[in-house]
Amino acid sequence: MREVLEQIEARRARVGRTVEELREEIARLTERLTATEQALERLEITRETVLELAAENDTAPATPLPPGYREVLAVFTRDGNGLHAKDACQALGTGTEPRHVENMRAKLKRLVERGVLTEPDPGLFVLPQPAPPTTPKINPS
Repeated sequence: MREVLEQIEARRARVGRTVEELREEIARLTERLTATEQALERLEITRETVLELAAENDTAPATPLPPGYREVLAVFTRDGNGLHAKDACQALGTGTEPRHVENMRAKLKRLVERGVLTEPDPGLFVLPQPAPPTTPKINPS
């Protein structure tokens, strides 16, 4: 019986140390979380202020692309001939099942709406080409 009580006491001491270590770790993580949340809040305020100032100056910056769209756009910068939704899926390795292709098509249409891509032919998406420089016409007199 004495051995059992000693084993229980040893186990209780180990578990007690583990509890204390976990409490200390939680306190450290709580401090990190608070600091990170404050940094995020400052960044959000800064972003809002910049957008407000830009709106006042009528120079509102283009909204950044949502996550996942940068990868899609990178495919188009590598292939200058344009791509269909299924081609973009293959290039990104996302799968070519109808649900993947339709999801990609929706993303590409959103990029067209934002002016990031163009759709010269139905289903064909390309990066917009810069307008060629115009040469001034010389008036012969």
